[in-house]
Amino acid sequence: MTTLENRPRTAVLVIDVQNGVVANGHQRDEVVGNIGTVVGKARAAEVPVVWIQHNDPENLVAGEEPWKIVPELDPRDEEPNVQKAYPDSFEDTDLEKVLAGLGVGRLVVTGAQTDVCVRSTLHGALVRGYDALLVSDAHTTEDNSSYGAPTPDLVIAHTNLYWQYHEAPGRTAGTVQTADVSFG
Repeated sequence: MTTLENRPRTAVLVIDVQNGVVANGHQRDEVVGNIGTVVGKARAAEVPVVWIQHNDPENLVAGEEPWKIVPELDPRDEEPNVQKAYPDSFEDTDLEKVLAGLGVGRLVVTGAQTDVCVRSTLHGALVRGYDALLVSDAHTTEDNSSYGAPTPDLVIAHTNLYWQYHEAPGRTAGTVQTADVSFG
């Protein structure tokens, strides 16, 4: 369904599952475990896994512990790693070039933060012509209710609800649970 020509492949995006990003994430351990399961399924099916890391000169400095991918996950040297400075993983990065080189037109999205980088990347993907599937139990966010946001469980539930029914001409969106992710 993607509107991108000659892009029949699927890739998994693992967005910002970094020590300093998910430390206080809602159901952190369960979500990281689910992401690990999705990554394992992708690797078994020879589906590319693309790791995305946010950079911030104050909190997420390249090479420092908060910036590193959580130790439960194991990015491989041959798997692409995209460095970003904006919520949308496509903005001012080489993500599009990486995906084009892999022939990818369909994305399976996991990661953090649900209400910032995950949502921005999902929308960025769809407007650029990608099909974008959100793994509903493999993304998280921290509690920002003190700033007026809903609690994390509601942010996650709302994101899953609206992405489940999201659509665009010639592209598909939707959600899937980890147990139902299939690359067959």
